Amino acid sequence: MRKRKIAITSLDTAIEELLGRTDHRILGIWAADCAGRVLPYFEERYPEDDRPRKAIDTLREWIRTGVFRMADIRKASLSAHAAAREAGDDDVARSAARAAGQAVATAHVPRHALGAARYAATAVRDATGPEDADSAAEKESAWQYRHLLELGQG
Repeated sequence: MRKRKIAITSLDTAIEELLGRTDHRILGIWAADCAGRVLPYFEERYPEDDRPRKAIDTLREWIRTGVFRMADIRKASLSAHAAAREAGDDDVARSAARAAGQAVATAHVPRHALGAARYAATAVRDATGPEDADSAAEKESAWQYRHLLELGQG
C-alpha cells in the first residue's frame, strides 16, 4: 500500500471541530507546541538551518505580545517552507519544517493551526518504521487533541 502524503487519523474530524470553538491565541500556542514536538527531526538532519525554529519563535512572539506584523509572519512562514523544499526527499525533515511554516501562519489565519498539526503527525509517522507508522500518527494525533482540550480549558 502506498503511503499518503499527509497522515490521516481517526481524530482529524474531532480536531477540526474543536478548532472552530477555540480562541485564536490558544490555537497559536497549540500550533507552536505541535510543530515544536517535531522540530528536532529537522534540526538533527539540518543543524545549521534555523528557519523552522525562527518560524516557531516568531509565532511565540506574537502569542506573547499580541503584536502582528504581516511582513514578519509571512517571511517566517515562507522561509520555513523554503527549508522544507530544500529538504528534498527527506520526508521527515520536510514535514517538520512544513509544520513550523503552517504554525507561524496561524497568527494570520487560525486554521493554519490544523496544517501544523497534520504535518507534525506526518513527520512522526514518517520517522517511525513502516510497521508502526499509522499507530505513531494516531498517538500523535491523540496527544494533539488532548493538548488542545487542555489549553482551551486553561
